[in-house]
Amino acid sequence: MKITLKKYKEQLLEWPKSGCHIMAQYDDEKIIVYQAYRKEIGEFAVKNQFFGGEFSLSRMTWIKPNFLWMMYRSGWGTKEGQEVTLAIHLKIEAFRNYLAHSVYTSFNQTEGISHEEWRNELENSNIRLQWDPDHDPYGAKQERRAIQIGLRDDFIRSFAKDDILLIEDISQFVKEQYEFIQNRQLENLTVPAEKPFVFSDEALNKKLKIKNEYAHGF
Repeated sequence: MKITLKKYKEQLLEWPKSGCHIMAQYDDEKIIVYQAYRKEIGEFAVKNQFFGGEFSLSRMTWIKPNFLWMMYRSGWGTKEGQEVTLAIHLKIEAFRNYLAHSVYTSFNQTEGISHEEWRNELENSNIRLQWDPDHDPYGAKQERRAIQIGLRDDFIRSFAKDDILLIEDISQFVKEQYEFIQNRQLENLTVPAEKPFVFSDEALNKKLKIKNEYAHGF
């Protein structure tokens, strides 16, 4: 795998405990996001290095830069239809473009606009954004919030092929780490090394409710 790994308990000491944070592994070129699919879609994506075949371009697809949130959502790869975990190395400029065009799924998370304005933006947007409670390896809710980004129409077509640098199948790694969860051995758990991601655009950071006290921007 072309992912940097680190012991979970070591990272836990460094991670923010609360607030909205895009927890992710990234560099100047890319950010890694995760998705989970059934075997046919996952294997096609890894073999061809783009999404096609039975992958739907007409349905919204959600990406998650936070590994443990993906594990919560997929039950560590045990839920039906989510057996194949993919690590998608996404172009950093594409990720920024998604969030620049995003609209919150909930009016309660918006600021400075009316409910009618938000509703109009939501109906016309092809990028959905929401902050949900982050989760620990066992699935317990945390105070820190994790981001989810939903793509559709032109953005999903761009994501499926043009915006991707690499697609990795990390299902075996997930399976191996899940054994530590089942045995209550967090001291042995290893996960992708992650830290808070921020943008150099302060207006975008403000929209996303994230602060630049933890990382440099892009």
